Amino acid sequence: MNKSELVAKVAVEAGVSQAEAARVLDAITNTIGNELKSGGNVALVGFGTFQVTAKAARAGRNPSTGAAIEISARNAPTFKAGKTLKDKVN
Repeated sequence: MNKSELVAKVAVEAGVSQAEAARVLDAITNTIGNELKSGGNVALVGFGTFQVTAKAARAGRNPSTGAAIEISARNAPTFKAGKTLKDKVN
């Protein structure tokens, strides 16, 4: 499912227009992204938790040349599914 398909299904489920559903979806994703950027996390009870995980610097290899390279430290967004979502999938 891509974003436009998700917007269409949310619009039907919520009984709103697709434009309104798109604005709400954009607001949700922007809010989650901004919270993660500021170092926080977002917990949606039953659905899951969005958080930032620190990845340490490490040595790697360039796949085309085989030369050793240094991969710098970074922050990576992660998602941990909640129990209700896990139960719904299984």
